[in-house]
Amino acid sequence: MDLMPTELLYRADAYIRDGAATVLAAGPDGILLDRTPFYAQAGGQPGDAGVLRWAGGETTITKAVKGPEDGVLHLAAADAVLPPVGASVTAALDWAPRHRHMRMHTALHLLCSLIPGAGVTGGQIGADRSRLDFDLSDPPAKEWLTERLNALVAADHPVDERWITEAELETNPGLVRTLSVQPPRGGGRIRLVRIGPGDAPIDLQPCGGTHVRSTAEIGRVEVTKLENKGRQNRRVYLVLGE
Repeated sequence: MDLMPTELLYRADAYIRDGAATVLAAGPDGILLDRTPFYAQAGGQPGDAGVLRWAGGETTITKAVKGPEDGVLHLAAADAVLPPVGASVTAALDWAPRHRHMRMHTALHLLCSLIPGAGVTGGQIGADRSRLDFDLSDPPAKEWLTERLNALVAADHPVDERWITEAELETNPGLVRTLSVQPPRGGGRIRLVRIGPGDAPIDLQPCGGTHVRSTAEIGRVEVTKLENKGRQNRRVYLVLGE
C-alpha cells in the first residue's frame, strides 16, 4: 500500500466528530484517507474507533493507527466490506470514548503539574481508568493528589496549544516530562499543550494528543491507587466521574 500524509482534522479542532474524506487506499493493512478526525494510537492514547460511510456501504472502524509517511490507517474487521479507492466517505467517530480520552488526557497533564521535577516513565490512557508512572521514590498521598486535582479542575483553567521550533525545545529541555518517549522531531516544529494562563501556565509540555478546552470539562477525578513498580518508579491510577 502506497501511503502519504493524512490531514489531521483534530489538530484544528479536537471536537470535530466527523468529516468528509477521499479513500486513497484500502486493503488488509487498513484504509487510508486523505483527511480524518480519527486520532491514531500514540503516546498512550488509544486510537479512535467509529465508522466510514459511503454511497452504498459502510464499515466499522475498530481503531486508527499510525502508518508510514505520517499516514493514518483505519482498521476494519478482517471480513469487512472496504470502500473503493477514490470513493467519498464520511468518517465519523465513536464520540463517547474519544471525549473521555480527552478528559483523561487533560487530567493526566494536571497530575504531572502536581509532581514537578519527576520524569514520566510510562503511561496509559483509558476511558475508565488511566495511569502515569513517575521516576519518584516518595509520591504524595492519593488523598492529597485527589484534592488538588479537583481544585485545578474546578478552577476552570483554559487549555490550548502553541507551537515552537525544534531549536527552541533544545534550549528548554525541561519542557519534556517523558523519559521513555521523546517528541517526534524532523518536522521543524513541536506542539505544546498549555493549561492555564500564557504567562504562568500550570502545565506546559510537548503533546500530540487530544484535550478538552477547559479543566472544568474534565469533571470530578479521583486518584484510586499508588503502586510501587520498582526502586524508583511509582504508578498513579486515576479515574473519572461520570
